[in-house]
Amino acid sequence: MSLDKEYVSKAGMEKLIAELDEWRNQKRPAMVKQLASARSHGDLSENAEYHAAREELARIDQKIMQLEATIRAAVLVDETSVNTDQVRVFTRVKVLDVQKNTTRQFTLVSATEANPVEGRISHQSPVGRGLIGAKVGETVEIQIPSGTVSWKILEILPYQQ
Repeated sequence: MSLDKEYVSKAGMEKLIAELDEWRNQKRPAMVKQLASARSHGDLSENAEYHAAREELARIDQKIMQLEATIRAAVLVDETSVNTDQVRVFTRVKVLDVQKNTTRQFTLVSATEANPVEGRISHQSPVGRGLIGAKVGETVEIQIPSGTVSWKILEILPYQQ
């Protein structure tokens, strides 16, 4: 798997499609309606409401294009069949922080599915890149904003939603 691609799980793809649907079929039509209403208020050169609505519509269109591009470029992965012989996208990894003698667990996912609060980190993040390819028993050193951490790979587990 290339680190530059956007790998997504089935649930991740469904979420992207639902988000695109919301932007296309709810947010954009509502803004088009608001723009038409603002346009009806007369002189467009001095109509702040019209200009704000036009800018918001452009932002919405940009978001729609970005979501469409992400979906087109996404590589759908059957996360249940990912090999756990080394850390990969759609594996969970349990590590021992060598300096603090504490354990942590991360799930490596695509950037669109990342949620650090839940321990779901992007394979493209510095931590994700540092863990990719590591095997059980190896120690990796990863540069993070607060310095360098040394983590020993304790366990590599199958992906879990």
